[in-house]
Amino acid sequence: MKKVFSYLRFYWMQVIAIVVLVFTQTMLELELPDYMSDIINTGIVKQDIDFIYTKGFQMLAIALTVATISVITSFLSARVGSGLSNKIRKDLYLKIENFSLIEFDKYSTASLITRNTNDVQQVQMMITMMLRMVVSAPLYAIIGFQKANALNSSMSWIFAVVIPLLVFMIASIFTFVTPRFERVQKLTDKLNLTARENLTGIRVIRAFNAQDTQADKFNGVNIEVRDNNTILQRIMSFMMPGIMLIMSFTTILIVWVGAEKINTGSLLIGDMMAFLQYATQMLFSFVMMSMVFIMYPRAAVSGKRIAEVLNTKPQIIDPDQPVQAVRGIGEVKFENVCFRYPEADEDVLHDITFTARPGKTTAFIGSTGSGKSTLVNLIPRFYDVCDGSIKIDGVDIRAMKQSDLHDKIGYIPQKGVLFSGTIASNLTYGRPEASQEELEDAASIAQAKDFILEKEGGYDYLIAQGATNVSGGQKQRLSIARALVKKPEIYIFDDSFSALDFKTDSALRKAIHEKLSDATVLIVGQRVSTIMSADQIVVLENGSIAGIGTHRDLLKNCPVYYEIAASQLTKEELA
Repeated sequence: MKKVFSYLRFYWMQVIAIVVLVFTQTMLELELPDYMSDIINTGIVKQDIDFIYTKGFQMLAIALTVATISVITSFLSARVGSGLSNKIRKDLYLKIENFSLIEFDKYSTASLITRNTNDVQQVQMMITMMLRMVVSAPLYAIIGFQKANALNSSMSWIFAVVIPLLVFMIASIFTFVTPRFERVQKLTDKLNLTARENLTGIRVIRAFNAQDTQADKFNGVNIEVRDNNTILQRIMSFMMPGIMLIMSFTTILIVWVGAEKINTGSLLIGDMMAFLQYATQMLFSFVMMSMVFIMYPRAAVSGKRIAEVLNTKPQIIDPDQPVQAVRGIGEVKFENVCFRYPEADEDVLHDITFTARPGKTTAFIGSTGSGKSTLVNLIPRFYDVCDGSIKIDGVDIRAMKQSDLHDKIGYIPQKGVLFSGTIASNLTYGRPEASQEELEDAASIAQAKDFILEKEGGYDYLIAQGATNVSGGQKQRLSIARALVKKPEIYIFDDSFSALDFKTDSALRKAIHEKLSDATVLIVGQRVSTIMSADQIVVLENGSIAGIGTHRDLLKNCPVYYEIAASQLTKEELA
């Protein structure tokens, strides 16, 4: 929680105001038993009506002041809590946004969402409650005891019996529930992950009639959550009845002992009533602390999970003195590049060396798992090379700011991703100032113009969340158009034509060749027909380069490429 508490420095004025107000409220409330004692001992016993009215109006004034302060304190603490949670969420989002894929592999998406929502909510509730109770509870206990002891020190032994019993009960429960609350948060991650997986893959689930299997999987996790929460609730259910039992026992004990002292004349009735009220306020302070103890274990776990993300240092960071970004020609050069995924036993790319020149198309082909997508993912620094270097226009990409590097690249992923909004807002995602004419040109090159115009509203057609209202091929073409609008120096097509039919694929490649004559184009493909016209084809096998050349050259000199081509092309096409 230390990391979370550090955010309170941004609200130090409000925190000081809350502390002062709570202190004032508590001290005023602790005066009320004295007024009640005076009313009974003097006003009622001596039948002094004026005294009763005077003290009664003073009590009413104090009560109204306390109520006003309480409202102001609640408002301020709620404001601090919500402001703190807003800032934590913002910092979490900015931190996550700067994560490399290495960090995303470490934390699941469901876990990051839970930390930014549920965990922050737990912390907010804890802070809001704690700001009001962390001052008042100790004051009630300490000053309440002093005032009760001043009234009749011979009855103070009651507190020596009751308070250790109360502390023991709260501490015991706290010991049992802390690890359970930590498990609750982990199970919440697991539940969210399972639900997200089921909802994302609903089409596949239905296609294979696997609803029962997935339901059993979800129910298994759900039952774990239920059982853990049930155990927690059973443990926590002992707290409030236990506290109330101890408070009732204390009341009976005070009245019994006090009655004996009243009979002997060593204690006044008003003093006994004041003593009882002080005792109640003392025990109530422990109730407040128990409320904090109920909230703290879960909030502490949430705070730890939040701090874990905030303290995570991205492995891919900008250099201290980055090279000044200038628009170049976009030449990409791999020099003896090796790469392995974190915690992997061996490299997935070995000694990769080639140059992709501007105005030329460089294609990558190979069997599944040969490292094609991994290779192009190194160019935008989604991962960093383990050995060797990647240079753009002679500058190592690790010497550039990541934002400058990404400005040079138009990346079209294997799975097209669109955001909720209009088609136009998606196309201008990388270049908001693009004109309508530029959008239309990009859509035309990407073979998307016709279907866009058929949509209601054209470029103002609303894309649903998850792009569920466009087909896979339309999604890919819009993703390609988005990269074209950006007008970068380098284009990376990571198997971006896989959802297109052969006619659209051919027309798109022809348009790219004609319109992007000055750019460096890198294409990852599975179909030989997609990459056979490339100026340079890099053949990968088991993470190494098996051959580099044109389609015709590789058919003659590269057995791996010939085997791939022979499985897709006719003998006439191979000839």
